[in-house]
Amino acid sequence: MIVDCAYYEHGVRQRSDLSLEEAAACPRHGGQYVWIELDDPSTELMAEVSRHFGLHELAVEDAAQAHQRPKVEAYDDFYFIVYRTAQYDKANRKVIFGELDLFLGVGFVIAVRHDEAGDHERARRHLEQYPHLARTGPAAAVWAILDMVVDAYQPVVDGLESDIEDAELAIFSGGEDLTEQIYELKQESNEFYRAVHPLLPPLESLERGIFTPVDPGLRRYFRDLADHVRRIDEELLGQRDQLTSALEAHLSLINLRQNEITAQQNDIVKRLTIVASIFLPLTFITGFFGQNFLWMVNAIQSSTLFFAAGIGSLVASCCLLLIWFKRSGYT
Repeated sequence: MIVDCAYYEHGVRQRSDLSLEEAAACPRHGGQYVWIELDDPSTELMAEVSRHFGLHELAVEDAAQAHQRPKVEAYDDFYFIVYRTAQYDKANRKVIFGELDLFLGVGFVIAVRHDEAGDHERARRHLEQYPHLARTGPAAAVWAILDMVVDAYQPVVDGLESDIEDAELAIFSGGEDLTEQIYELKQESNEFYRAVHPLLPPLESLERGIFTPVDPGLRRYFRDLADHVRRIDEELLGQRDQLTSALEAHLSLINLRQNEITAQQNDIVKRLTIVASIFLPLTFITGFFGQNFLWMVNAIQSSTLFFAAGIGSLVASCCLLLIWFKRSGYT
């Protein structure tokens, strides 16, 4: 739907309740331009916008469908710019991504927002704080929109940094398995990097006025915007390396704990084996002397002989086994 359709003349907002037909009929040259804001528009609405402002059907299709990668495409009389927005949800510790599609042409800028793509009112108020920029043309509106988008990136970077630090502390505190959490953080960081990194070339091009003539005074603001994006890009690269190191450390600690558990299990098995080995000859000797064969009864007729043969063999077998275990390193 249309959330704002305004006409600017020499940097001053003249009307804000225009229809698409009225906006297209407004004089659009010099410091005169229209700024249209659309929120999750339908295919029919995008077709109407295309008809009034002469937008190419391929760009209109991309803007209507959303889920595009960040890019800048040049058409005959306008530029189609796609940016990803990002916000950090502190309650759920998640990054919420949106999409912002911009049509920048002679005398008009059309912003198409999808999902959580920011507040258009903030961008409008931001531009109105710089009337000397607003009067330069629609490129100033593009700067105001992008400046709000990039300003929202820093809280996301800070939120991810806090999550990474918490994960690192949990890793070395011997807590639960954090592999899934670290992978999710790495996925968010990678997706955020893919949203930020492609902004650098088009911002540098806007700064140099390659896409469309940009007032020299406005170029400095695009340069500052590009520097901000560059710093965030470098921070994200550092976070990706930090997450990789954290994951490797976590997996190493898991392997170490598993090795310790395996060693403990092996020690228990060894002790049980020793006990079983001791009782094996004892059971055999006890069973042997417990037989009631006549020849054995006749052969062992005194208590002295019984203790010497029966108990003596039990003690001797235990002593021999202990000596063997000692020499073999089992005890």
